[in-house]
Amino acid sequence: MGQQQLLLVILVTIIVGIATVVAINIFGSSAEQANQDAVRQDMITMAAQAQAWYARPAMLGGGERDYQGDAAATPQIPGVSFAIVGFPCDGDNTGCINQNGEFSITAVTPDGFTLIGRPNTGDGSGFSLAVTGSSTNYTWGAVGAN
Repeated sequence: MGQQQLLLVILVTIIVGIATVVAINIFGSSAEQANQDAVRQDMITMAAQAQAWYARPAMLGGGERDYQGDAAATPQIPGVSFAIVGFPCDGDNTGCINQNGEFSITAVTPDGFTLIGRPNTGDGSGFSLAVTGSSTNYTWGAVGAN
């Protein structure tokens, strides 16, 4: 092989190597973004199901327009939880883990609550979603890493 052909083979090898590294980096960031999008979608689904429960009368198994509930007066309406919105939960129904991330319900009041979602990928930071009444004007926020 001539010297020119040898240089071309080396140049092509270097270009293919660089292209491979760039493709791996792009795929990694795309997978992380897809996981974040899936967590946001799960949170919106949870919020919508909780709002449907909130608006439903107690006689039909709903929250009677109260996210907090009154476990003493009406044990069948304990307040908003992951069990109510149909997601797998921990023992006290305030935490949920699925294939996309980890979720928790915080700051529950009669008129609203906050969902926290942390994706499985990334630096551990996540999202907060404030849900009020039956309004679909959700308030998104950022949550720092643990």
